[in-house]
Amino acid sequence: MSISHTLLGLLEESGPRHGYDLKRAFDERFGHDRPLHYGQVYSTMSRLLKNGLVEVDGIEAGGGPERKRYAITDAGITDVADWLSRPEKPEPYLQSTLYTKVVLALLTGRDAAEQLDTQRAEHLRLMRELTRRKQGGDLADQLICDHALFHLEADLRWLELTAARLDKLATEVRQ
Repeated sequence: MSISHTLLGLLEESGPRHGYDLKRAFDERFGHDRPLHYGQVYSTMSRLLKNGLVEVDGIEAGGGPERKRYAITDAGITDVADWLSRPEKPEPYLQSTLYTKVVLALLTGRDAAEQLDTQRAEHLRLMRELTRRKQGGDLADQLICDHALFHLEADLRWLELTAARLDKLATEVRQ
């Protein structure tokens, strides 16, 4: 995820905000599993300011350091629009860690079927956890969980297919 574009989009949607408010808005909408660190917000805002995509809309003095309020510039709005219009590159996982582990298990004489079974159990455990989370979540959380569940289902299909072809794969990798 592009943190800078996400913060720019939040500024465009809500108007000028302090870094603290941007972090809170990000975490509420997108940071369920990975909240932003304050340092990440402020370093990103500094970079956006330097690049002319945001400007300081005001500075407030308080009991601590000065609080800058950031506003998106026209260039920032254009940058968000360009980013939103570009499709994300699909990730084909052509050289996955799962595949590497199976091949290495076969090459080193370990039980690749057991490795696949262990991985399958971990995928199913996570799928159950995401399904519980989805049932209690709002629409955004449900969509995030669905996305993850669909990827896990594809991995499970691959694990089953690989298990069915394990003898043939073992023969090929040991040649």
